[in-house]
Amino acid sequence: MPQRLSPEEILDRLISFPTVSRDGNLDLVSWVEDYLASHGIESHRVPDASGRKAALFAHAGPLREGAVVLSGHTDVVPVDGQDWTSDPFTLTLRDGRYYGRGTCDMKGFDALAIWALVEAAARGVRRPLQLALSYDEEVGCIGAPAMIEAMHRALPAGGPVIVGEPSSMQVVTAHKGSHGYRTRVIGHEVHSSLLHRGVSAIMQAARLIQWANEANALSASAPPSEVAALFDPPWTTVHVGMIRGGTAANITARECHFTMDMRILPDEDPEDWHERYMDQVRRVERDMQAVHRQARIEVEANFGVPGLRPEPDGAAEALARRLTGDNGTHVVSYGTEAGQFQQAGHSAVICGPGSIEQAHQADEFISVAQFRAGRAFMERLLDMLREE
Repeated sequence: MPQRLSPEEILDRLISFPTVSRDGNLDLVSWVEDYLASHGIESHRVPDASGRKAALFAHAGPLREGAVVLSGHTDVVPVDGQDWTSDPFTLTLRDGRYYGRGTCDMKGFDALAIWALVEAAARGVRRPLQLALSYDEEVGCIGAPAMIEAMHRALPAGGPVIVGEPSSMQVVTAHKGSHGYRTRVIGHEVHSSLLHRGVSAIMQAARLIQWANEANALSASAPPSEVAALFDPPWTTVHVGMIRGGTAANITARECHFTMDMRILPDEDPEDWHERYMDQVRRVERDMQAVHRQARIEVEANFGVPGLRPEPDGAAEALARRLTGDNGTHVVSYGTEAGQFQQAGHSAVICGPGSIEQAHQADEFISVAQFRAGRAFMERLLDMLREE
């Protein structure tokens, strides 16, 4: 008879795999695959193009539609340069907290979801349960869309999705979308005393960055919509986080590179924001080429994550509120895979143990109390699935 591990034992194993996004996650995926197989649960891999990473999903219970889907990601952020007091890839219990990279974001929930799937198979449920574990969430929610598509092909259609990002077990019903751009401005070098004959890539990039400042000011001054009013701040934000360029103080810069990210309200159209930015890019580029025809601007959209919209009478929200008793209104400004599930036709909500304030920090932790609250949530879910 195979051993059924406790949530704490599963968490210990998951933390031991250093699944930093820049590296692979296949050791963790293989372990989960083998553990589920030992309990008679078939799982499915969805590899990435490199073959170094994979998503994994599985189904327990009767082969019918309407499963509750528990969704988490397997990747974690790096520990480079952080001052940890214990090994980040060894689960450490200290002062009522489990320390380790990913304990909060979000292997704590992953462990509980894997445990619940095995328990669903062992106890017998009338309504099925599905597990969805992605990769590369931390670098733009890259791995989830292919996984969701593969789930739709391989399994009976799932129903409400609970994305277990750390929310202190509060029911989060909306978040902003996030879209990122890399912009490369190519100018024309001359001595700075002949500025009018050159095109400074830095000075032209500054015009695009000023557009971001003006867009923020305009958005902040507009009356917020009903959805926007839920957020802090109650508007779409445009942010430039990194910039580099130039070769010398007295030469007009040939190149300037900068990153831009937009945190877009879920009731606004990301394509509209994209076009607004590209309109400004085209205006600046025309002015540059009037001085030197080979000057140009290259824009690469490097990630795009849809927002999670509030759902009137949403099935996922109703389920999560039933299991937690939380009837408050909670939204977040960071992105998750919940919007991708919603975009694919699922009702989705965010609800998971731990505080987002601990995510990505040195000595990341999840409190024992929060982990136990997560287990109690899963116990109530299992009871419900047995009754339905």
